[in-house]
Amino acid sequence: MTLDFSVLHTALPRMIEAAGTTILISVLAMVIGIAGGLVIMLLRIAPNRVVSLAALSYVEAIRNVPLILLVYWGYYVLPILLDLRLSAFACGLIALSLVVSAYTAEIFRAGVRSIRPRQYDAALALGMSKAQMYRRVIIPQAASRVLPILASVWVSLFKDTSLVSVIGVHELAYVSLEIRSSTFRVLEILSTMALIYWCIGYPQAKLVDRLHRKYGAKE
Repeated sequence: MTLDFSVLHTALPRMIEAAGTTILISVLAMVIGIAGGLVIMLLRIAPNRVVSLAALSYVEAIRNVPLILLVYWGYYVLPILLDLRLSAFACGLIALSLVVSAYTAEIFRAGVRSIRPRQYDAALALGMSKAQMYRRVIIPQAASRVLPILASVWVSLFKDTSLVSVIGVHELAYVSLEIRSSTFRVLEILSTMALIYWCIGYPQAKLVDRLHRKYGAKE
């Protein structure tokens, strides 16, 4: 077996550019997913049983369907059902956001439930409405407690972006596999792809852990 890393002279710039797309779709999906997760969490704990059951059904449906199936469904089935054709990037982003929102909804719900009852009583005793109580007291404390879990979701999301390559999104995995097919340098290209994923993902996870140790809840 002969290694030839000279192929990286032309391949590496393309892979780095594609990594930028991977980061972009990851950040967008995380932001949208967290916002959606907060909304779904509030619906899950709503006193209206119909609303709560609808939110629960959404969470269970999304969490029990493979991500790659959501990607395929959005790209190939939506045009048939609704005559709606979205770009590959949009389909991938929507699928990732749906998954993140379902998982973060349950993460936030666990965080909210971890807050001691006296915090609720104190907020209500101060004359806060329920909306103010959640916005000013409960959610900020819950967010700090679930930060390490959100970090794990982020790391998983960053790796799962490779699945959108199946519909032609020009992110790191798609471009790397394209270069592999044209150069036949499997070991060199795939090893470099793995190294790029690690170099981007590992520092992010460690940074979030450090922020949690510094600013996270201590009780």
